[in-house]
Amino acid sequence: MPSHETAIALIQNYGLLMLLLFSVLEGPIVTVIAAYLAHQGFMNIWAVYAVCIAGDLIGDSLFYAVGRYGARRLPPRVSRWLGLTEARSLALNEHFSAKGGRTLLFGKWTHSAGMPILVASGLARMDFLRYLWFNLLGTLPKTALFVAVGYFLGAAYSSIDTYIYRASLVLLVLAVVIALVYLRWQRKRV
Repeated sequence: MPSHETAIALIQNYGLLMLLLFSVLEGPIVTVIAAYLAHQGFMNIWAVYAVCIAGDLIGDSLFYAVGRYGARRLPPRVSRWLGLTEARSLALNEHFSAKGGRTLLFGKWTHSAGMPILVASGLARMDFLRYLWFNLLGTLPKTALFVAVGYFLGAAYSSIDTYIYRASLVLLVLAVVIALVYLRWQRKRV
């Protein structure tokens, strides 16, 4: 993504179409910047909200497609190296059949764990409409939060970008620690 100042200039000049493109590529900070522009009178706040939701869902759909269609194109050697065995595929399918919605919502709200979860849902061949539904449920409040932050605190968008990065990193570390503790606990139970 270009610098924040370049993104602001492009969104001001090309409007919602440029916002859609940027929100597909980099959602949270673009949402903050666009809401800041709405506060300044350059855009309609409701249009910003709707376009950022659409961009987020389009981006999520691309990650789903990578998992669903890209994994089949990998050479067998690479698939084995990544651990994409038949047994793991079955376990992934079972997981997303039973707990796919919760997993997607977790990915949306931790932000940093989102991309691998989105790709995994494609690998698991989760029903696409169900996938979109849960992503929409996660995106609505998340985007609303970033719109509110941008609207009221958007002048500090550079600092906000740093905070988003740090919060995502903390949530990723926390998710990994929780997963490791859970796996250790599971092994002790058996």
